[in-house]
Amino acid sequence: MKSVIQNIFIAVVSAACTFLFMQRFYQLPQTVAQPAATAQPLLTGQEPSGPMPNSEAPINQRPRAWAESPIEDFVNTSKLVTSAVVNINTLSASGYRVSSGSGVIIATDGYIITNHHVIEDGAKYEITMYDKRKLEAELIGSDPTTDLALLKLDVRGLKPVLYGDSDKVEVGQWVLAVGNPFNLSSTVTAGIVSAKARNINILRGSYSIESFIQTDAVVNPGNSGGALVNEKGELIGINTAIISESGGYEGYSFAIPANLVRKVVRDIREFGTVQRAILGVGIAEVTGEIAQQQALPGVAGVYINSVSQGSSAAEAGLREGDVIISINNASTNSVPELQEQIALFRPGDKISLEFYRQGQKFRRDNVVLQSLSEAGSR
Repeated sequence: MKSVIQNIFIAVVSAACTFLFMQRFYQLPQTVAQPAATAQPLLTGQEPSGPMPNSEAPINQRPRAWAESPIEDFVNTSKLVTSAVVNINTLSASGYRVSSGSGVIIATDGYIITNHHVIEDGAKYEITMYDKRKLEAELIGSDPTTDLALLKLDVRGLKPVLYGDSDKVEVGQWVLAVGNPFNLSSTVTAGIVSAKARNINILRGSYSIESFIQTDAVVNPGNSGGALVNEKGELIGINTAIISESGGYEGYSFAIPANLVRKVVRDIREFGTVQRAILGVGIAEVTGEIAQQQALPGVAGVYINSVSQGSSAAEAGLREGDVIISINNASTNSVPELQEQIALFRPGDKISLEFYRQGQKFRRDNVVLQSLSEAGSR
């Protein structure tokens, strides 16, 4: 009898504890942890994991990473950008398709930016708009050294993507890639900025500029020339290449920074070709050994291994062994960063630069940049 009473008592206590626990559980839904979410360079013309907060919970009670995330704005950003990204079919004179890719409307009067490799070897350019209209575009100009090209539609009243400041892009920030991979029109993918100022040695030519924004947003053949935008829908890059052993996306995609895109577009519109300025130096990355030899505060900057006679650098008093650390107060911690900064200027423009020489920091203002033709004539 005593044993029966003990068993009944234990059962009652257990039921009471279970009731109190379930009551507590359902009264505080915002604190309940949710299950985790499922978790060779090629030119591309050819939901994060972690606990998801309860949507009804006050924002200050949600996990910090989600409270500050722009994910809730991805829908609005996608609507803002997709209508300004077009599909491009590059055709031969006989109408045979040479290549296809994407393009971004950057002006209300029909200007479209894309990659040079999307339009090269073509004679006609068929544009498919977001609303399925098919129009023919005129090639205004292209630049293989930056892999950019400018097309023009004879239309008005278009809604362009606005430029953002690619210099302010930070590693880890969210981005969206918009394009037409495998002719799947208006495809939007999301990721983060994985790195900046990447050189993957994919562009040919001595004066090619590679200072790519690297992302893990999914980019595949057909995305070339498409938009890389920030959470505000501002253009921060033109998707250009992937690194892949299979020919498809493997986690590494690269975009041309928007500040360089803007400069190239401005040059092509005004002159039909890019106006390239040069400093007139041979450059190399700073190594630990160089940093020690030059008494640098850190392993950063761009080492000058030669200075051309009569060049802008020579006239500014730069010497072999100097290490450039900034152009117009923009840090140049690597060769791609220096090349990108110089590429933002035209011949005749004046810049300020800072450099180290034997452990001492110097500054030169009003350094006049020269053109390729000027440097070649000396």
